Amino acid sequence: MNVLTGRNHLAALTAPLAALECEVDRIDDWGRQLARVLTRGGRLLAAGNGGSAAQAQHLTGELVGRYREDRPPFSAIALCTDPSSVTAIGNDYGADEVFARQVEAHGRAGDVLVAISTSGASPNVLRAVETAAECGLTTFALTGRAPNPLASLADGAVAIEATYTPTIQELHLVCIHLLCAAVEAHVAIRALSLTDALEARAP
Repeated sequence: MNVLTGRNHLAALTAPLAALECEVDRIDDWGRQLARVLTRGGRLLAAGNGGSAAQAQHLTGELVGRYREDRPPFSAIALCTDPSSVTAIGNDYGADEVFARQVEAHGRAGDVLVAISTSGASPNVLRAVETAAECGLTTFALTGRAPNPLASLADGAVAIEATYTPTIQELHLVCIHLLCAAVEAHVAIRALSLTDALEARAP
């Protein structure tokens, strides 16, 4: 039995957290793309199972509400939070379709799907990404160690090089906060650019 507790738990975070430095530019680019989609009336969808479902909900909550700065609310839906839809789809179409069918229902070309899976192999998350691609959505993935099917399937992926699921989940939350911060920064930049353009046109 190898349960990480206390200092061992913290030590397991050290190297993967340091490795995220290499992904900052990628996540900032995701934030730039997502800010453009959301400010133009597009939508973010997010999917995951178990702890990753909670993180999908955390992400959408930050966007519908706010991360740090006050701003207009954005359209964001966690596909794990509607028990009537999830159980009906699972019952009628099978568990692998619980996210994919919602992607088809709610997603529009140009929207973004964030898919979260510590294994990178969850069948229902993979089906969601496949459906998103068919519907013209951009797909970003947060996964565990690569290579894995989800990292290969998505348009972009951040893969956490860690052994333990809790460590991967904790680093995924850091990624989510980095993404939210990047979205708000780029929203502010776009707002300033628009203000400058309007002032330049003023007589």
